[in-house]
Amino acid sequence: MTSTSTTGAPTVNPALAGQTNDPSFPTLWQELQWRGLVHVSTDEAALEELLDGDPVTYYCGFDPTAPSLHLGNLVQILLLRRLQLAGHKPLGLVGGSTGLIGDPRQTAERVLNDRDTVTEWVGYLRGQIERFLSFEGDNAARMVNNLDWTGQLSALDFLRDVGKHFRVGTMVKKETVAKRLNSDEGISYTEFSYQVLQGMDFLNLYRDYGCLLQTGGSDQWGNLTSGTDLIRKVEGVSAHAIGTPLITNSDGTKFGKSEGNAIWLDARMCSPYTFYQFWLNTADADVLDRLKVFTFLTREQIEELEAKVREEPFRREAQKTLAWEVTSLVHGEEATRKVIDASAAIFGQGDLASVDESTLAAATAELPTAAAGLGTQGPVGIVDLLVSTGLSASNSEARRTVNDGGASVNNVKVTDLEAIFGTDDALHGKYLLVRRGKKNMALVDLTA
Repeated sequence: MTSTSTTGAPTVNPALAGQTNDPSFPTLWQELQWRGLVHVSTDEAALEELLDGDPVTYYCGFDPTAPSLHLGNLVQILLLRRLQLAGHKPLGLVGGSTGLIGDPRQTAERVLNDRDTVTEWVGYLRGQIERFLSFEGDNAARMVNNLDWTGQLSALDFLRDVGKHFRVGTMVKKETVAKRLNSDEGISYTEFSYQVLQGMDFLNLYRDYGCLLQTGGSDQWGNLTSGTDLIRKVEGVSAHAIGTPLITNSDGTKFGKSEGNAIWLDARMCSPYTFYQFWLNTADADVLDRLKVFTFLTREQIEELEAKVREEPFRREAQKTLAWEVTSLVHGEEATRKVIDASAAIFGQGDLASVDESTLAAATAELPTAAAGLGTQGPVGIVDLLVSTGLSASNSEARRTVNDGGASVNNVKVTDLEAIFGTDDALHGKYLLVRRGKKNMALVDLTA
């Protein structure tokens, strides 16, 4: 997801051109509420007035605790973009210093990454964030790194100039801190101090850019208000914060998790095919909320899809629209078309040979595979392919499948019991997609 040119300037993402907020809402604040993007905030009336007035500078911070952002971060990035579309001025902060600390988790201490790793990840995250914001015009986005104002700050200056404004009694009442204090593990002073660092970020951005609003997840509310409180105490100014809800599925499970792994925005960590399928598999009960949060479709468009979910759920029009919109936004339209074409080809409705190797590998990752070394001794017969992949339980069953016209290799029906297949027949010189019937498939890597 690199988005910076060789000159260091962010490249223009074509997806930005068609994005707008929904003009059917009287104010931006009302649209944010309708989309379900406001879980908690400072004074609502003041925020609605602020966002409906002259351009205001605002920010959201992202810590490099991994080499990629994930779907939870995407909520914040798209909120930054929605505010920018209303004329406001975004600051994207990547935490080169706070990434060395890590905000307190609900359960246990974070493993601290070394400085070189954090520096490398800062670059990755910056490139990802830049893809979603515009760096042109009167309200061009700017990227900042909090290491710039904390890197040379001495511990004494930090304690005297910043720490003196924080009360321990207030700090220990923050939800995550309180949970950790009551746990067997407790909390280190390192993680306990995180809210002071984040509060200092907001103060510095207010001083340097006139920043008056911070956004973040509602689980960060204690850290968000540490900044508003600090600005009020030091500068006598009312700053604001918006906490978005933590996105969960209708069954209460955590959104964006698959077998314990986040759905990453980096194609190297989560392929466009896997990403697309994640959205395509959204439950009917969740799809409308996802459309509101993760797409720029209007209220009218989403209500039309709501009717289709109600009247023709089997067509899954809302899920297809969601998958197209979000995958195109994150990975681009070309990659998304490749994913859709690959899905069609794998199920016999397109040119399988045109599917690139990485997409093919991702699309078939969960299929049964043959025993290792099956093709290393030369071409393999159709009966052996069916049996070794488990598509047929025995040689006799495999032969019946072939005789009945139910076997195919790379979408070509096989009727000859003596047919053999080698690397010359394989996709990308190595893969055979073996099928029994319409839905039972397996992948054979002849080089494994």
